[in-house]
Amino acid sequence: MQIKSPKELKVYQRAYALAMEIYRISKHWPTEEKFSLIDQIRRSSRSVCANLREAWAKRRYEAHFVSKLTDAASGSESLQLGGPTAQGASCSESLRLGEMVEIVRRTALRLVDPTGRRA
Repeated sequence: MQIKSPKELKVYQRAYALAMEIYRISKHWPTEEKFSLIDQIRRSSRSVCANLREAWAKRRYEAHFVSKLTDAASGSESLQLGGPTAQGASCSESLRLGEMVEIVRRTALRLVDPTGRRA
């Protein structure tokens, strides 16, 4: 089966599900976090999806492809900060979010091996 769209990639589907879950959960976080933690974690989750789509668009050029995959993986790393910060701010369901972030992070990192080539 040939993949015709980045939306068919499992990593993209997981990242998109994570972004939607972050949006749903963060609606119930404290209002004082609206312009700091909530904004930062929502932007980070969307950047993972955006970078995966850009990687797909540049897949014919290995260096650009790997660069965008690396950006997607680093975007998931910035979400790692949001989990502990959310717990410190008494935000609910942060443990579940942390598990989802870890799944997306591992999946994105599997696409690029340590030497910087496609896995």
